[in-house]
Amino acid sequence: MEQERQAAAASNRKVVLRGYIDRAPREDDLELVDGGAVALRVPEGAGAAVLVKNLYLSCDPYMRGRMRDFHGSYIPPFKPGSVRINTDLAIPHMPKAIEGLGVGRVVDSTHPGFSVGDIVSGMTGWEEYSLISNPERLRKVQQSDIPLSYHLGLLEYMKSPNEQRCMPGFTAYVGFYEICSPKKGEFVFVSAASGAVGQIVGQLAKLHGCYVVGSAGTNQKVELLKSKFGYDAAFNYKDEPDLTAALKRYFPEGIDIYFENVGGPMLDAVLLNMRTHGRIAVCGMVSQHGLTDPVGIHNLFCLVSKRIRMQGFIQSDHLHLFPQFVNDITKHYRDGKIVYVEDMTVGLENGPAAFVGLFSGKNVGKQVVCVSQD
Repeated sequence: MEQERQAAAASNRKVVLRGYIDRAPREDDLELVDGGAVALRVPEGAGAAVLVKNLYLSCDPYMRGRMRDFHGSYIPPFKPGSVRINTDLAIPHMPKAIEGLGVGRVVDSTHPGFSVGDIVSGMTGWEEYSLISNPERLRKVQQSDIPLSYHLGLLEYMKSPNEQRCMPGFTAYVGFYEICSPKKGEFVFVSAASGAVGQIVGQLAKLHGCYVVGSAGTNQKVELLKSKFGYDAAFNYKDEPDLTAALKRYFPEGIDIYFENVGGPMLDAVLLNMRTHGRIAVCGMVSQHGLTDPVGIHNLFCLVSKRIRMQGFIQSDHLHLFPQFVNDITKHYRDGKIVYVEDMTVGLENGPAAFVGLFSGKNVGKQVVCVSQD
């Protein structure tokens, strides 16, 4: 580590957005570029900042929204070839990396709260080294029996409601307990159930004493839901010509709770199968990402006739629950009551393919890119 820190410079490859899109992402929308040599010191005049060597990067569906020229969302878009200045080394005449959640090691620091060698998590650039000029938003990660990459999903932390990032573990916790208000013995359905959020929702529901069914897009994922995550049943939605009939088969008495991750025809089928006073937590609608003409929903009158509560949510509105979440999830994990599955892609150069794969269901579990293990 000290030898690295004393080195005059290091190469800094980075992933940049080539241009705004209004469709599903493709690998060639993102480009790996040579960012040139960067000094492994916080530059003079940078103030209280830290230089981080990125170890792991998170691939999250919300990043797709930042690839549009749209400013009406809860998080601003990327600019082609650029990212927020506070997460980039700002090399003159060089494009800037896209940004996302990451775990890294501090290489140099002029901030009193961080020292060389600290492991931190927070928003960073998709590059090998990032200069973070607002390190108060970073969190120190205490190394333990929990893998470092799990701090991108299972145990990720947000310091401020103004920070918008994907935190799968906390999202699952908030959506299930706060939005769905579960009761023991209820019937729960989770779509995209093997993903970063869905895998946790199903396990929380089982721990709460519910009957849980999940859907996924491959037979491998269906088996994972039953054998690894403890779902009572699961099905491959691609093998079901009639989703309404499939849900009726798995829920002959109807669905009390639906954790919504996909939208489209699945949501329509669920509405017909909901029980009176059912609850739907709308976490995402991945099937609608990239569509210029999103699919409409036909069965919304079920909300009236069945008195269903359907609510969208963002976990940053519920930060008061975070301490309890950490206590509960850490205990469940160490007691072996919750397992967590990652899909690890090695190499920054493979990051674009890993990200794009989210939208065709290629990942099994939380998608992570390993930039370096040093």
